[in-house]
Amino acid sequence: MTTGENILIINNLSAGYKSGRDEKTVLNELNANAAKGELIAVIGKNGSGKSTLLRIIAGLQRYNTGKIYFEKTEIGKLVRRQLAKKVGYVSTEIVKAPNMSVYDLVALGRFPHTDWTGRIDSRNESRILKALHDTGMAEMSSRYVAELSDGERQRAMITRVLAQDARLMIMDEPTAFLDIAGKYEIFSLLHRIAKENGKTIIFSTHDLQMALNCADKIWALNNSKLFEGSPEDLILNGVFDKIFDSENIKYDPEHGTFAFSIPVKERFYIEGSGTKRHWTKKALKRSGFGVSMEKSSPQIIINETYWEFMDNKYGSIYDLIKAVVLFRFTREKNYL
Repeated sequence: MTTGENILIINNLSAGYKSGRDEKTVLNELNANAAKGELIAVIGKNGSGKSTLLRIIAGLQRYNTGKIYFEKTEIGKLVRRQLAKKVGYVSTEIVKAPNMSVYDLVALGRFPHTDWTGRIDSRNESRILKALHDTGMAEMSSRYVAELSDGERQRAMITRVLAQDARLMIMDEPTAFLDIAGKYEIFSLLHRIAKENGKTIIFSTHDLQMALNCADKIWALNNSKLFEGSPEDLILNGVFDKIFDSENIKYDPEHGTFAFSIPVKERFYIEGSGTKRHWTKKALKRSGFGVSMEKSSPQIIINETYWEFMDNKYGSIYDLIKAVVLFRFTREKNYL
């Protein structure tokens, strides 16, 4: 968590678009701020305005009313070259540059800092090399961008913005096309850049669990409004319940996770503790069963190497759940 002063302030920001004669409001009187070294996740449903907000902050899209200040200067009053020195942007689109090396891609980040010839002098060269080193891309600098994996390509794009030396880094869905390992690597990299390089990073994501684990602050968009706070504050205030309210999905504020809302068919008493109890409980819940505190309920006994249910032993949770389902089916059939 940063203790620095706010470098980005958003006051009463409203934005939208026209569709024929109708005007659609996407963002309505938003207020938010970001401090130096802060990692901020922007979340919300599809169409909530995440990408619109990021493009506006990056100076790529106009807004209707309100003010945005970067280091006490209104962003709208900065010329393009000035803004490019202060704000870097990575879109969600896949980069297609078949004949460009990683070094050349990263070097593009120094363009706002070069003269009219675009010459890379020793100072610019040192910035490029430092960015490649800080993101672990130095050994890949001679490779072509088209040869990179999705994760490596995204890392190269982040390296370009880092070489740009922008104090504010804006990223729209930086992990959109990555597998779970790639997502963790990118989020770990963003966290390290924010803390070690003092960059303010604002990124949008659909991965709420990742955002809860790594972000200093969350901007949650819902019904054209923005809710701001630490992940824990928004959980305690029930913000995620409002945003992701659905009869099919239930948000667990205690664990910060989502789960399918499955009606409980029957409850079982579990005798046992530790990791095995935890995962046995989750398997029961996933299958539509609950846990009872009453020993008079049907019992599942956890032993060191097996599970015992109705005087039978099972060597895996999979086999146990099959037995529980059969038990429930038999009871229902007998009641008919």
